[in-house]
Amino acid sequence: MIVVKVGGAEGIDYGAVAKDAAALWKEGVRLLLVHGGSALTNRVAEALGHPPRFLTHPGGQVSRLTDKETLDIFLMVYCGLTNKRLVELLQKEGVNALGLSGVDGRLLEGRRKTAVKYVEDGKVKIHRGDYTGTVERVNRALLDLLLEAGYLPVITPPAISYEGEAINTDGDQVAALLATVYQAEALVYLSNVPGLLARYPDEASLVREIPVEKVEAPEYLALAQGRMKRKVMGAVEAVRGGVKRVVFADARVENPIRRALAGEGTVVR
Repeated sequence: MIVVKVGGAEGIDYGAVAKDAAALWKEGVRLLLVHGGSALTNRVAEALGHPPRFLTHPGGQVSRLTDKETLDIFLMVYCGLTNKRLVELLQKEGVNALGLSGVDGRLLEGRRKTAVKYVEDGKVKIHRGDYTGTVERVNRALLDLLLEAGYLPVITPPAISYEGEAINTDGDQVAALLATVYQAEALVYLSNVPGLLARYPDEASLVREIPVEKVEAPEYLALAQGRMKRKVMGAVEAVRGGVKRVVFADARVENPIRRALAGEGTVVR
């Protein structure tokens, strides 16, 4: 099993990702494809007059402030346009892909956060009323049913809370959890950079390898900028959970998954 998380930043070549995933699938590789959609969500939110807002948490991670209207936009972009376009690209490549969110069949289930801590002007504050949460359970029986029937699952947030509410959740953490549940051979994070950079945004400063025992070392965590911090945290979770290797790699190139599996990018093992 290979779990691939393709991000939603600008510059990602979804056509190349779909073509590569389809080729691997036809060769008999079992895949789960997880995707984001952040850049398009931001553009749609701006167009609808509800511009995105982000919170910086005490640990340095950044997350989207998700009120009810933002959640509606999130559902439109992630579950609608982004998911179905990716499914369409895979269908064009002859793969019977099936798109579903974490809400469908309670695929991704977790607890809605009652309060979120964030930092503003050097002070720790608390925001209430967010529709966010962390996935704690995966409906593996549903995924196994689809895989056994020959469908390639294309998975996207949001998740579903235990109370039955859609909640925004982190796709990188979702991918790590799926990789752990399936004890995947590899977890691949594809984004608009070639991997973890020692001197961001200098792409020539790519860190080629991180030993498993050092993945949580301050010198590596300190290199993670912006969304990469979430991916590094996902790598930590996956490695702790028994996933054999994690690769941060480039989604702007041809054969991005195959290149990642060949070691192009930052490899954690």
